[in-house]
Amino acid sequence: MLKPVSPHQQYERKLISAGLNQNVMGAQWINKSNSLLQNTAIVKLPYKETGYFAADKIEGASFKFSLQQGQLLTIKLTKQSINNFSIYMDLWEQKENGEFKNIAYADSIGSNLQLEAKRSGDYYLRLQPELLVGGSYTLEVNIGPSLAYPLKTVNRKQIQSFFGAGRDNDTRKHEGIDIFSSFRTPVLAVANGTVTRVNENNLGGKVVWLRPSGKDYTLYYAHLDEQIATTGQEVMVGDTLGLMGNTGNAKTTPPHLHFGVYTSGGAVDPLPFVDPLIPALPKINTDISKLNLTMRTSAKQSSFSENQQLTNPESLAQHTIVRILAASGNQYKIELPNGKFGYISSKSLTEAKSIDTRKIDTNNQLLYDYPNPVAGIKATLNIGQTVNVLGNFEDFQLVKTIDGEVGWLAL
Repeated sequence: MLKPVSPHQQYERKLISAGLNQNVMGAQWINKSNSLLQNTAIVKLPYKETGYFAADKIEGASFKFSLQQGQLLTIKLTKQSINNFSIYMDLWEQKENGEFKNIAYADSIGSNLQLEAKRSGDYYLRLQPELLVGGSYTLEVNIGPSLAYPLKTVNRKQIQSFFGAGRDNDTRKHEGIDIFSSFRTPVLAVANGTVTRVNENNLGGKVVWLRPSGKDYTLYYAHLDEQIATTGQEVMVGDTLGLMGNTGNAKTTPPHLHFGVYTSGGAVDPLPFVDPLIPALPKINTDISKLNLTMRTSAKQSSFSENQQLTNPESLAQHTIVRILAASGNQYKIELPNGKFGYISSKSLTEAKSIDTRKIDTNNQLLYDYPNPVAGIKATLNIGQTVNVLGNFEDFQLVKTIDGEVGWLAL
């Protein structure tokens, strides 16, 4: 059976079959797709940003975030452009040997992606537009439970004992969560599936085991006062499996449901599977009209970090030139002239207007298109000419000539 090919892979194959991987833009696009997975923005979920992909650049965006086993990841991407351009969206995980494995992707028509996390750890999201077209986009990344809640009335405060807590003088660990409510509250199926066992044991008292359809784990309902489901019964989400009680080793506690999730490797934390506390998607409070503009830092030192939380930040000197890639919360995601990108407070930036003038003191002063001595030459300036200085980066100044030409001069 042939392995499905993602829209991103299909597009890359078209470039190669057309020989476009031999030209600069095609090769850069393919290289970009690989480098995006190696250099990612580190974000905390839920996450939202509005960004812009320029048609005249080789663009892309990538994000690294953590998921817990059992969480449901939902990604929504909306685009706006006069061109009906494609943005290829793929989700990846990194294997122990460092290789990346593509685990999900959005189809070529839709712009949504949903995935239940089968393991706890880091995941990687890559966005990459097709060549020579561009526009703005808004990315929304949400998390929530992959299963329904086991009681009709949903209240996070009902969950009062968590996975891993010590039991019996710390001789064992709690292998589930305890959800408290009134005696004989109906306990519900959180997924469609099959009741595999209905029995009693010393710890759980009256219990019900449920195998969700298409899943590789089993759900455990314990301390029931009465079991209603029967072994082999097919149930739907919301069907009553039993009534809450305090049987088994819970005789001295208030009525509650012990809810567990068991895999082939043993018990796992069930909270992410059913947690009703879904954090709200953050608002974007920065000015999106600045997207794709060149700006500069205004403070003497500005904190800049690849981590959205601005942990372990670097310092950018005053008047450092940046390009605005996206807006998120109270921050901008920026790109430095050397290609490095990260987050900075929107209050740290200002428009790249003239901060000084510079008089050319030697003939044949070269004006570069990037702050690098091997970059392309845009113009040659002669002694006596005056330019406006817009900002700095390392050993270069971004300047604007009287004729309106903008480029980089070595200091």
